[in-house]
Amino acid sequence: MSEAGTFDPVRIGIVSVSDRASSGAYEDKGLPSLKEWLGRALKNPIEFEPRLIPDEAERISATLIELVDAGCSLVLTTGGTGPALRDVTPEATLAVAHKEMPGFGEQMRQISLRFVPTAILSRQVAVIRDKSLIINLPGQPKSIAETLEGLKDTEGVQVVPGIFAAVPYCIDLIGGPYLETDDSVCKAFRPKSAIRAR
Repeated sequence: MSEAGTFDPVRIGIVSVSDRASSGAYEDKGLPSLKEWLGRALKNPIEFEPRLIPDEAERISATLIELVDAGCSLVLTTGGTGPALRDVTPEATLAVAHKEMPGFGEQMRQISLRFVPTAILSRQVAVIRDKSLIINLPGQPKSIAETLEGLKDTEGVQVVPGIFAAVPYCIDLIGGPYLETDDSVCKAFRPKSAIRAR
């Protein structure tokens, strides 16, 4: 029996927002990157709900609502967060929000600024809708991993925490499943009173 049998199952929505990838003009790399990272980071059995959609605000909002209504405790989007005219993911996400969670976007930009000065052009947001946490991530696979995982030095010691360290406790607080991470990828932080005994 796998170790995952002892962990809460979780349904996660993953959404890649791209006109060109959704039309088949090029291969989408966002969904595989999200699946791969989450598969490494979480010990829970995951049921993914993947969506590949164009940069259209109404379509993005409708997809997010659909995934929340389908029971996804976490929804991660990638793409459409820059300043270009077709970049509307943050607006579409805010349109379905019950609460904003600005710390996630702030921390993602802090991480990305360590690599490129143009990180200040990124507009990722995070929100809560019902019992679901929705987070906009960058579009590039390397940036997705960096923002989720954070930065480590050559010894593997965490220099800057990634945003995912706060995700499990946030999901606890909104009534979702108890997410457990592989510490070698991303160590989740919870107050001692919120840690479940094994």
